[in-house]
Amino acid sequence: MLAFNMYFIPLTLPNLRLPRQRKAARSVQQKLAGELAKLKQKSFVQLGECFGKFIPSHLLTPSKSGRHSRNRIFSKQNTFWAFLSQVLDAEGGCKEVTLKFQAFMTKSCGKVVACSTSAYCQARKNIDESWLENIFKHLSQQLSHAKGRISLQGRRVIVADGTGLSMPDTVENQEEWPQQKHQKVGCGFPQAALCACFNLDNGALLSYALGNKKSHELPMLRQQSDTFKAGDIFPRR
Repeated sequence: MLAFNMYFIPLTLPNLRLPRQRKAARSVQQKLAGELAKLKQKSFVQLGECFGKFIPSHLLTPSKSGRHSRNRIFSKQNTFWAFLSQVLDAEGGCKEVTLKFQAFMTKSCGKVVACSTSAYCQARKNIDESWLENIFKHLSQQLSHAKGRISLQGRRVIVADGTGLSMPDTVENQEEWPQQKHQKVGCGFPQAALCACFNLDNGALLSYALGNKKSHELPMLRQQSDTFKAGDIFPRR
């Protein structure tokens, strides 16, 4: 009988409002994961609209000679945005990128592009590392003093962190980034070490140093001494 009366309380007492359970506030990690999920769904045009304002157009124009100088479907600009789309989607392979690009070309100019991944893989392989480095340097300089939510009397707070990377298993990579000794030959991947500096105010990557398994984070941090300027704050652990 008690359960019956409790069930009909909202009907007999219309002014009574039971408290609703509030949703827990989303953490910063959850918010970033949500934004990343949105980026993964964006087309090449939408990626250009999101990030194009940060990258000068002359850095994406075809080269005068050599790699990415010829007018192809996977031009320098198209290859860059396709590669960025693949990087943002950790589970995306070359096939998924090619299908996205095929849909983009069909919608934008009515041109049908073959579904083969060969053209994209060759174009991606021909990306010059120095070209990507120039884009990174421009972004680093542009974001190094961008204001965020943290304000410490106008002083930058720089933090450093290190991690390990698994490299493609090639002869060249094995020579430069040898695998661990306890792994048998052919059973492991070349291992690289990475140390990077970030602007704590806006999360921008300012600089990085790459080494092999023998490289310690502290010497790699010293290689980035030019990143620090007078007035910067570097918290110690």
